[in-house]
Amino acid sequence: MRQINVPETDTGMARLDPRMSRMKYRLERLMLTPLFRFSLRVVLPFALAFGGVTAWFSVEANRTAFTLMVADVQAAVQNRPEFQVKLMAIDGATEAVAEAIRAELALNLPMSSFDLDLDEMQLKAGALDAVKKVDLRIRQGGVLQIDVVERVPAVLWRGPEGLVMLDETGMTVGPAASRAERVDLPVIAGEAAEEAVPEALRLWAVAGPLKERLRGFERIGARRWDVVLDRDQRIMLPDKGAVQALERVIAMAMAPQVDLLARDLVAVDLRLPRRPTIRMSEHATEEMWRIKMIEAGQQ
Repeated sequence: MRQINVPETDTGMARLDPRMSRMKYRLERLMLTPLFRFSLRVVLPFALAFGGVTAWFSVEANRTAFTLMVADVQAAVQNRPEFQVKLMAIDGATEAVAEAIRAELALNLPMSSFDLDLDEMQLKAGALDAVKKVDLRIRQGGVLQIDVVERVPAVLWRGPEGLVMLDETGMTVGPAASRAERVDLPVIAGEAAEEAVPEALRLWAVAGPLKERLRGFERIGARRWDVVLDRDQRIMLPDKGAVQALERVIAMAMAPQVDLLARDLVAVDLRLPRRPTIRMSEHATEEMWRIKMIEAGQQ
């Protein structure tokens, strides 16, 4: 075969020889490297863009203009009619509680739903004494829906601030103007009486035959109850088994041959269940001694 000689440049190197440009050779080698290609296509454009944005935001006038633009866009979106809350609906609450919720939230409707902090509003409404549970949500049509579960008064507590209605767990429902306002509820008083409402309700449940004479339940020493009746009579219950002790007294009171509470008594003391005692009035005691003296004289 005939050999073809390639002409050489002035430097003595062939034009097609890769060794003619080491920089080009190295660049081609770098382009074959995945990390270099990633840096060239991703890192470098990002760095240039980030540098440009940083330089633009370094000017205070540019920052102010951008902030105003964002605020205008945000206001335009939030003030659209579909995001406006126009009405408030409260269900499950009495008129007095509903008015208390409106006063506590103090909303100036209509307003954007983005300006309403439902969690904070729920905490405010739930902090009212008469509210047991509350749920807030925004319905379609721009209605703020408030569903309320009220506390149900179970007892009247005669405390330091007067008569207060408590629910079955001892939580405050609200003040009571007078005893006549809620004659259907039992009255409790005494030390830490508000902390023993469940036991007082159990006593109230079995005190049916005595309810016409019942004045209330008094907590003694924060550990036991006295049942207070009219005619200044008391049933002194033990700290344990109070319900069963009251049932025994009621059984004796209802028995015609005993009719215990119809007698001239001051107290029925059941603090020692195995040794119940009866405390008679002063007049009854004097009469008993007079009869005994008469009987002793006749003997």
